[in-house]
Amino acid sequence: MSPTTPPPHPPADAPTATGAGDDPHLWLEDVDGQQALAWVAERNTEATDALGGPELEAMQAEILEVLDSADRIPMVTEAGGYLYNLWRDADHERGLWRRTTMAEYRTPDPTWEVLLDLDALAAAEGVSWVWHGASVLRPDCTRALVDLSPGGQDADVTREFDLTTRTWVEDGFVRPEAKGGLGWIDRDTVFVTTDTGPGTTTTSGYPRQARRWRRGTPLQDAPLVGEVAEDDLAVWVSHDRTPGFERDLLVRAVDFYHQEVNVLGPDDELVPVPVPSSAEVGIKREWLLVELREPWTVQGHEHPSGALLAVRLEEFLAGGRDLQVLFTPTDASSLAGYTWTRNHLVLTVLEHVQHHAQVCTPTPDGWVTRALDTVELGAPPLATVSVAGVDADESDDLWVTSTGFTTPTTLSRVTLGADGTPDAVEHLKQAPAFFEADHTVTQHMATSDDGTRVPYFLVTPNGVNGPVPTLLYGYGGFEISLTPTYAGGMGRAWLARGGAYAVANIRGGGEYGPRWHQAALKDKRHRAYEDFAAVARDLVERGVTTTDRLGIQGGSNGGLLMGAMLTLYPRLVGAVVCQVPLLDMRRYHRLLAGASWVAEYGDPEDPAQWEYIRTFSPYQLLREDEQYPPVLFTTSTRDDRVHPGHARKMAARMLQMGKDVLSYENIEGGHGGAATNAQAAHMAALAYRFLWLRLGTSTP
Repeated sequence: MSPTTPPPHPPADAPTATGAGDDPHLWLEDVDGQQALAWVAERNTEATDALGGPELEAMQAEILEVLDSADRIPMVTEAGGYLYNLWRDADHERGLWRRTTMAEYRTPDPTWEVLLDLDALAAAEGVSWVWHGASVLRPDCTRALVDLSPGGQDADVTREFDLTTRTWVEDGFVRPEAKGGLGWIDRDTVFVTTDTGPGTTTTSGYPRQARRWRRGTPLQDAPLVGEVAEDDLAVWVSHDRTPGFERDLLVRAVDFYHQEVNVLGPDDELVPVPVPSSAEVGIKREWLLVELREPWTVQGHEHPSGALLAVRLEEFLAGGRDLQVLFTPTDASSLAGYTWTRNHLVLTVLEHVQHHAQVCTPTPDGWVTRALDTVELGAPPLATVSVAGVDADESDDLWVTSTGFTTPTTLSRVTLGADGTPDAVEHLKQAPAFFEADHTVTQHMATSDDGTRVPYFLVTPNGVNGPVPTLLYGYGGFEISLTPTYAGGMGRAWLARGGAYAVANIRGGGEYGPRWHQAALKDKRHRAYEDFAAVARDLVERGVTTTDRLGIQGGSNGGLLMGAMLTLYPRLVGAVVCQVPLLDMRRYHRLLAGASWVAEYGDPEDPAQWEYIRTFSPYQLLREDEQYPPVLFTTSTRDDRVHPGHARKMAARMLQMGKDVLSYENIEGGHGGAATNAQAAHMAALAYRFLWLRLGTSTP
């Protein structure tokens, strides 16, 4: 079999599943077990010994300098006349929660008021706190609900904070550690979803009960406002504080792609919003927005998957079906997202994975749509443009960020006029260049096994003839799109050292909307892997690189992609970096949040579904007699989303087979893999150093 020829699918000799009872590495699923952690420590030492030295230290220092740079853009949210920011640097590795005014923010060196020092808090309480966010109570904006995670895991705590005194509220709202959250209703009342004891969480580990909790009462006594089934994904509840349109919403999430949305009526009566359960629903002011994942026929007219529809909520609940089409996808375009301002709805559209923006304005005669010129907003070609309303209740201002592979991020504030065109464009901040961008950015198409054209971005060094070490990144799942972004650490560690970089927009992602995602769901999962293999082959055929100089990288679902490439296409690449991965697809649904992904991958308990899942379960596909490319597995002990046992067991099994394997597990960091900038720099440097060494060349 040639290096660029894919194996048959499914492999004719794919082994049957290894059940839990005969899995010799099952003990590595004991996250904090003494024996398992001793094994982890040994693997970490091996990885550090193999990759450490002056080159690793230099690379780590360069990446950390980027992450800690005082010249980074402090990204902000606005509330009550203040701009809020969480800032990490060398002196504050866990971060400062702080705020400033717009006038100060416009200056080169704003003065910030520090609200909370997480490093000081962690030292005082002996807990490695990681910031998870804050919700400010409007309209007076004197209180906040602050979410903090021990070690960076998804499970966190919520505490009430006084923004005037900059102290925790004595006897304030406190949610103990669990998955879930608190949401403001008014100063003395919150909605809460959390684990309150046996039977209150779903099989996926998320809350199944929503309660209304009043100040001064025990959490366990808070009255129930809604409950979902144990095998559902979760329940969410929220209060919309928009003046004149106050309402409460309760969502039963059946799985990742199906939900039931309800307005809470008098006495918490559930008033269903009768749209397809696969649709995404947005409610703001008088409007109901429906984003379709599947076709929907209304009054004899079929609206396609990927369309965005608008209708007045009260009219719709009363039986009216005067749906107005705000966006219709094409073979080339999809809706990437939308955001509200006071008088407008701004859409972000991907056309062949390139960003465009449209402003939709409701008028007495219907909605009017206009293009928003992203070039006028400062966006370069082949860039990612993100648009967010500053305060949808108060203004028509937008935060606009633009970023590209070689173009540092720019933050602008744009004020839309009554007709939806920009009245003012203020370029507020420009991030520094962290590496010399002597590179060309292009976009290409590879042809997958079934003839589908698969786009990918490519960054190549100028003035270089012949193949170069190339890193190909991919994800391909959960309708998530990969678009260009400026990464100073990657630029320094990879591009500036002479490497090329590619990002594959394979099926399973959202680059072409729901159809692109659904084309690689469940029994069609192999299409994502065929797409990635097609991009890898195209890079070789174009002469960008060679098989032995091509490295691949991905994390989470992208880690499963890496495992599939490793086991299904072992001769196609030269090295693999597999981060926080799913790998044992026979047991994934039994580990931590794994049950929540059955809608994506299928149910291994169903024999018919296991028949196709087994064809992309890397842990089961390993063979003694196969020659695999070198692989680095990384994960986190505190990842309570994707179990670290996946990476541990895969590494153990490959080591037992005598394969070229390194494994490194960070002790904290959650699913992100790192809790501080220093940890993030270390993990990134390990990956890049591994790639440089295994692709047959040392770093310049």
